[in-house]
Amino acid sequence: MSVHSHDLHHDAHHHDEEDEIHVSMREYVIGFVLSVILTAIPFALVMGKMIDSSVTTAMVILGIGAVQIVVHMVYFLHMNTKSEGGWTMLALVFTLILVVITLVGSIWVMYHLNTNMMPGMNHEAIEALREPR
Repeated sequence: MSVHSHDLHHDAHHHDEEDEIHVSMREYVIGFVLSVILTAIPFALVMGKMIDSSVTTAMVILGIGAVQIVVHMVYFLHMNTKSEGGWTMLALVFTLILVVITLVGSIWVMYHLNTNMMPGMNHEAIEALREPR
C-alpha cells in the first residue's frame, strides 16, 4: 500500500464519518413538541365533543395518529431513505404491511364478535330496558 493510496483511504473514511446522521437536541425537542401537540388535539376533540359524528372523530384521530407515527419515525428513529443502503425503507414497508394486517384483522374480529357474540340480543331492546319508565 503506497502512501498515496493510504491518504485516499483515510480521506474516504473521514468523508464517510461526516455523512453519518448527526442528531441534535433541537431535533429531539421538535419531535417532542410535535408529539405533544398531536396527542393534545385528539384529546381535545374527544373531551370537548367538538365533532358531532363519532365516525368523523375516529377518522380524524386515525389521521392524526398516522401523522404522529411519521413524526416518531423521523425525529426519534431517524429513519430516512439514505440510511443503511436503503434497508431502512425495506424495514418501513415491512412494518407498514404488518401494521395494516394487524389493524384490519383486529377490526374484522371485533366487528364479528360484536355481531355474533349474543345472537338474538337486540341493542335497541337492551337500551329500552335500561331507560327508566
